[in-house]
Amino acid sequence: MNETNVKFFTTGEFAKLCKVNKQTLLYYDQIGLLSPVLKSDKGYRYYSIRQLELFNMIDLLKDLGMSLKEIQQYMQNKSPEAFLSLMYTQKEEIVKRRLKLEMNENIIDAKIKLMEEASYIDFHQITLEHFPVAALYLSKNIENIADDEFVEVVSDFIDELYVSQLDTGYPIGRMTKREQVINGEYTNYSYLYMEQPNPKKGYQYFQTVKGTFLVGYHIGEEQTIQNTYNKLFSKMKQLNFTLGEYVFEEYIYDMVVKNREEHYVTKIKIHVI
Repeated sequence: MNETNVKFFTTGEFAKLCKVNKQTLLYYDQIGLLSPVLKSDKGYRYYSIRQLELFNMIDLLKDLGMSLKEIQQYMQNKSPEAFLSLMYTQKEEIVKRRLKLEMNENIIDAKIKLMEEASYIDFHQITLEHFPVAALYLSKNIENIADDEFVEVVSDFIDELYVSQLDTGYPIGRMTKREQVINGEYTNYSYLYMEQPNPKKGYQYFQTVKGTFLVGYHIGEEQTIQNTYNKLFSKMKQLNFTLGEYVFEEYIYDMVVKNREEHYVTKIKIHVI
């Protein structure tokens, strides 16, 4: 080491600067990713301060999801043009991840809000409530649909919510037309839907009516939901209301928060006139 006024770092010192252990640097040297600038006759390894920037870039690319093999490929073909292209690519990935994180944060916020609201509800009460217009993103029509077609429609709907970033964290609801409900076909749903509190431009939405709804809660399995509908119709008759155009169902408690189906809670909103 005859270089004058040049400062070098031992492997231990450089590892401390990089906030990693010595084994990481030894491995990077072994695979040719980051090697010491000097190796003495006695086997001592020395790094330059200039290599800190290279290590930081390797660390950044790892954090962004690049494998060591991919980073090696870049290191073997370095150039200003290749570096700029790499930075543009990673910038695009960061933007995508940020949007995904923002969407997930909104989903979590919605679920927290809904679960906190549910803790104050008396599920044994039937209430008359007024609701404003709401925007719903609908699936394809599922009335009288065969099982195999239903699976396809559900799959397509979930894909649409994901790809178009329309998953708002609200439960996937079921909407039933007046005719089916009158005929006692409570589970012959017309559409699946997800409420859109802040509708994105460029998509078609179903607008619910602004008006009065009879709201009740079914506790238990779907097979027994008729019992709750009977109670709602009895209340409707008592209040001298008639059935509106649609009925909406949404899970309040499902398998995400309850282990047993008999403890599930379904919210039923009946538009009444």
